[in-house]
Amino acid sequence: MKKKIFSGVQPTGNLHLGNYIGAIRNFVDLQNDDQNECIYCVVDLHAITTKQDPIILKKSIRETTAAFLASGLDHKKSIIFNQSLVKSHSEGSWLLSCIARMGWLNRMTQFKEKAGKDKEKASVGLYIYPILMAADILLYDTTHVPVGEDQKQHLELCRDIAQKFNLDFKTSNFLKIPEPLIKKNFSRIMSLKDGTKKMSKSDPSELSRINLKDSKDEIVNKIKKAKTDNFALPDNENDLKTRPEALNLLGIYSLLNNQEIKNTVKEFSGKNFADFKKKFSELAAEKIHPISLEIERLKKDINFIDKVLSDGSIKADEISAKKVKEIKEIIGF
Repeated sequence: MKKKIFSGVQPTGNLHLGNYIGAIRNFVDLQNDDQNECIYCVVDLHAITTKQDPIILKKSIRETTAAFLASGLDHKKSIIFNQSLVKSHSEGSWLLSCIARMGWLNRMTQFKEKAGKDKEKASVGLYIYPILMAADILLYDTTHVPVGEDQKQHLELCRDIAQKFNLDFKTSNFLKIPEPLIKKNFSRIMSLKDGTKKMSKSDPSELSRINLKDSKDEIVNKIKKAKTDNFALPDNENDLKTRPEALNLLGIYSLLNNQEIKNTVKEFSGKNFADFKKKFSELAAEKIHPISLEIERLKKDINFIDKVLSDGSIKADEISAKKVKEIKEIIGF
């Protein structure tokens, strides 16, 4: 029996190396496994939990789709669509919000982090968006969800909602309980300027991240200026525990080169950062620059991007609308 995979990415319009290694590259691997049926969503409804410029949002939806395709996702193998084109997500979210409990939402740590100190000014959408995320997953009978550490709690909430619905309405396994897919041997991609902070598009410094749209020269320059320490590279992994920048750079190199970090440590043992950065720059440019070129090509073909999203939304709607109809019948509508 095939696994049904669902995952989504917010349309930032500025996807970076962390997004690629942490999510999109894994999406491609899952898609290319014949045992999987994959649905990948540009979650634009999630994006509006914070204020968006309408023109930039529309552009970002297309750019995120372009990044999907440029990285290797195939709209003929996977369903690729943007969330706002499929009405079932909003309706399903409301139905499931009547199942979810306030106490569950109050435990969501991401709201506290994103809302900051003045929670009273945060949007209601930001507070309840984990329920929309649950609807995204449950409406497709998803069996497995690729998640990072920061989303594990939201998947637990999704599982709680599904279990409560099934118990409340005595519908054994009607809403499938999804399992997490957590990539082994994966370390978070941290900032190039601070090895203790996650690589993020919100960092004001462009030098903190490698964007998927960066040119070859920009990639090389950012790695050249990446923060390091004053010591030679170590000869064992344990020494990296107290050297966050060295750990981050060696970790990224390992992931891009599809090798264990212990092999990278062995490869560069005793060498200085200048020698390492030269090899790192060559590898990063080799892996990322072709994606950058393809993103730029696809961005010029708006009609193609829009057709991919439109065709995907039709397929997604067929699946999700049927599930919403069944949920409503069970509830009594």
